[in-house]
Amino acid sequence: MNVRLLFFATLWSSMVACGDMAEDQTVREVSKLPQTQHATMVWIEGGEFVMGADAEDHEALPREKPRHLVELSGFFMDVHEVTNGQFAEFVQSTGYVTVAERKIETEQGVLEPGSMVFEKPKEIFGLRDHGQWWRWEIGANWRHPEGPQSSLEDRRDHPVVHVAYEDAVTYAAWRNCRLPTEAEWEYAARSKGRDVRYPWGNESPLVGDVKCNIWDGVFPTVNHAMDGHVGVAPVMTYSPNEMGIWDLGGNVWELCEDWYAPDTYHKSAATERRDPKGVPESFDPMEPMVPKKVMRGGSFLCNEGYCSSYRVTARMPVAFDTGTSHIGFRCVRDSSSTRAKAVSK
Repeated sequence: MNVRLLFFATLWSSMVACGDMAEDQTVREVSKLPQTQHATMVWIEGGEFVMGADAEDHEALPREKPRHLVELSGFFMDVHEVTNGQFAEFVQSTGYVTVAERKIETEQGVLEPGSMVFEKPKEIFGLRDHGQWWRWEIGANWRHPEGPQSSLEDRRDHPVVHVAYEDAVTYAAWRNCRLPTEAEWEYAARSKGRDVRYPWGNESPLVGDVKCNIWDGVFPTVNHAMDGHVGVAPVMTYSPNEMGIWDLGGNVWELCEDWYAPDTYHKSAATERRDPKGVPESFDPMEPMVPKKVMRGGSFLCNEGYCSSYRVTARMPVAFDTGTSHIGFRCVRDSSSTRAKAVSK
């Protein structure tokens, strides 16, 4: 059943991507947030840094390599991921309806809206079939993270999830912001480009003090929850990095502006050193017909023995019209803007 639902979700993603790509790539027209209102952001001074993973890093995937020099302009970044409370203010102000809340018209009829929800299985048969722990849940969306029976009660300070790229960029535009580029995200996670493995340094997340919200145990069947959470945690639960930015590793994946390609760094390393924006179009050889964006930072489902994507170099593709129960985002703003409430770092 789970496999069939996962197949349906992928098929739905492909149908929407192929049939409505032009519309979905356009930011929905919404009124802007008054300039007197804002979320707290931190100023990140620009500079040079080496982006990507070492050739000798056997934990890193080929899509994280090669290391290459990047030069960035300064920018503001949210100190934490966009919360349910913040997103609710946006929806209340604009009447916006997220992708996961919209009915889907197909040649076969109208499909009920929904989203992908993680469900811990009792047992699994290998780690290749993700359908063993993901299910398509009708009625799951940002208001109902686990489905219609769930709500946002006591979750206003949790990261908003079940948001697709269109939802994130429309929210960002309302706040006079945008999504970070991959380079900006990694530069911030490295605290202005430091040579570190994780946002907090080089120490394993399972050593010493609790550092982030990840899967502690045997994924996906056993989670000891030594970090205090079995699912999404409230923002700012753990310590920030040296820039005063929280949750850049674990908790929820964070959408970036860049299109995904596995060889992005090979293409851009020699041609786009200053403020790189990535490849001009998406290509994932695993699903070549599905346009995908990049997401960063890992989530509460990441595990040292499975993906360890809370590393600062880890990058993952996601269909641009798809949200799940472990994907969120944060915003950035260009240095030319004067609308941010920021703390200089």
